[in-house]
Amino acid sequence: MMKWRQLLILLPSLAFQGCFTGIESTPKITSTDVERQQVGATEEDKFLSGINPQRLSEWKKGKRFYVTDDKIVLALEPTGNPPKSGEYIYFDSYRPVISLTGTEDTEIIFSDKSGGEIVYRVSASRQELENRAKVDVPFTIDMDIVDATSDMLLNKELFLKSPVRYDRKGNSYNGIKFVPVTITEVLPGNVVYQVMVKFKIDGEENPAEEAYLFLNVGDSGRTTRNFATLFYFNDPHRKYPLVTDETWRHIQRGQVVPYMTREECKLALGAPASVSRRNAISTIQELWSYPNGNYLIFEDGILKSVRR
Repeated sequence: MMKWRQLLILLPSLAFQGCFTGIESTPKITSTDVERQQVGATEEDKFLSGINPQRLSEWKKGKRFYVTDDKIVLALEPTGNPPKSGEYIYFDSYRPVISLTGTEDTEIIFSDKSGGEIVYRVSASRQELENRAKVDVPFTIDMDIVDATSDMLLNKELFLKSPVRYDRKGNSYNGIKFVPVTITEVLPGNVVYQVMVKFKIDGEENPAEEAYLFLNVGDSGRTTRNFATLFYFNDPHRKYPLVTDETWRHIQRGQVVPYMTREECKLALGAPASVSRRNAISTIQELWSYPNGNYLIFEDGILKSVRR
């Protein structure tokens, strides 16, 4: 008898929990479940993928390397005049040397602008280095990579994919995305990214005099910051003919407003960090959560409200 009484008391509670009181109580799904699609290599993915460093055996005397950080002194053999950030060093030759343990190392010889010798020693034999696809010199950028990128990008008209851009000192700021830009200069990047591109922005209110982006190319471009993540060849609005001009202006500024679709919201804000989904009485409700604490509530794929 007692068990039946306990069950009667429990039933209202179970009924109450069955009502939809908040999407946060539902199972989580990943953002990829929002829209599954086959992802293949695009023209943007392929564009700079062929720019890769030469093998050591192909280096020519005078090959330039840009120094990205004064810490390069830690990687070099002791010298009276180590190179500084922003300077260039020039390849001369490489030679085998015997290490203290009797194994063969290799010294790669460079010169500075005044002709002084700079030595980078590698714990590998000459033959081993020649067989490698590439040899990295710490805190430097191979200027052949920069020059090859410049040949392909300079004066090219593109569409900016990201709202984030940088000033000359590397400070980031936000602007309007999906706008047409022209690449005006290609420069060596920093410790993390090989290349820095300068561009002018068409159609932006009060555009900055200098706007830059950092990226990697070739095999190193298989990162979250490569050409395909930063640029489109063509106006992306054409891919979404059903998006009105007014809604597109919101998307360009990273804004969402009620009655936008899930696809429009994703274009504006990017993919959510997590998605919760629940069947309500007559609709399917979703909550998209973002790392900044904002979340969007959809009903049947249409944005109903934004919470911050």
